[in-house]
Amino acid sequence: MVVHDPFECVDALLASFAFELNARGFRVLGYVQVPRPDASGPPLYIDLATSRPLPREPGAAEGFLRRAMAEVADLLLIGRFSACTEATDLVGAPIGGGVGRGLPMLTAIAGQAIHQWHSYVRHEGSMIAPDRRALWTWWGPDRLYRDLALGVAEAEVRRITIGPRWILVEGPQGAGLAALPRHPRELRARLPELRRRSLRDLAELTASWDPLETAVGVAALNAHYNRYDLEGRPGNGAHRFRHVEGQVVVIGAFPGVDGILPRCAVVEADPRPGAYPIAAMDALLPGCGGAIVNSSALINRSLPRILRLAGSRPIALVGPSTPMTPRLYDYGVETLGGLLVHDPEGLAQAVEAGALPRDFTRFGRYAHVNGGVAGDPADPAGAHDAHLNG
Repeated sequence: MVVHDPFECVDALLASFAFELNARGFRVLGYVQVPRPDASGPPLYIDLATSRPLPREPGAAEGFLRRAMAEVADLLLIGRFSACTEATDLVGAPIGGGVGRGLPMLTAIAGQAIHQWHSYVRHEGSMIAPDRRALWTWWGPDRLYRDLALGVAEAEVRRITIGPRWILVEGPQGAGLAALPRHPRELRARLPELRRRSLRDLAELTASWDPLETAVGVAALNAHYNRYDLEGRPGNGAHRFRHVEGQVVVIGAFPGVDGILPRCAVVEADPRPGAYPIAAMDALLPGCGGAIVNSSALINRSLPRILRLAGSRPIALVGPSTPMTPRLYDYGVETLGGLLVHDPEGLAQAVEAGALPRDFTRFGRYAHVNGGVAGDPADPAGAHDAHLNG
């Protein structure tokens, strides 16, 4: 529920959010009310799935609700709370009940009428500020895996190489790596079947709770997003966090971090002396100045939790498994530091032989791109957005 000033129109904000989600591949259904261009006559009602005007008819919200439930939409957006309550009453699925848990619903209400919402939904639902950042926070980082997979092309898979530590997937325009969380014997047995899939099919394995399948999916993401022609500044971008006010938390140490950030708090699964265990994230992240997260967090599925705990603090995702795409910016990641491969043949041989991340620079380069400010005046926000796609 977007709560707004009674004199403030939020329909344009809601429509923009819906159009952006649809452009990314999600399925958003519903409508909003907007003034006519000539400011005369009744308002227009815009179908969010088509961007076209639609006739205002009794029961329009009910029709969209039934359609969203039948088609398993990702989001139902009805611009007026009163229309939502009318529709859910007619369908017999009140807000905050089955619909709220099975189908995300977004609407808006003026602050002076907030008591109506409370009396209708009781303790269910969320109050959202009328701005884009708040909408994306509500949408939530748990959806980033599907978002990333939706951006991957239905392209051929040219190569899958499985080593003792890493998996390499090569597509038509790039090659991507992912660290393997355990011995890959199960994956090796599935190689013929995996090689027959498209790059998009492999990327959709990021939805799996099997860590090995997630690793395959992440490598496929990187094969799409980390293109051979992608540009970026040298290094993983961790140096930008030297200017952040407050303590920087590093989730999963990487070589040289102590020299770059001598006062950082390092969190590791198997902590060395002076480091913190994973359980310490709950205490360290909410009050931190920023966080640098090893890209293994994408594979072990801890990244959404980290983003929720860190809130609005600047976040960098770094390491060979980082997908360098602006799709991650809206989920709270400001700096993306990953590996851009230029010799996939050589890298495949190195992966098969058990190479370590320090060996990868013979076959590619570590680079970073930025979608926000992490406190470094020499590295302005958005400097490389034009060089990223999808």
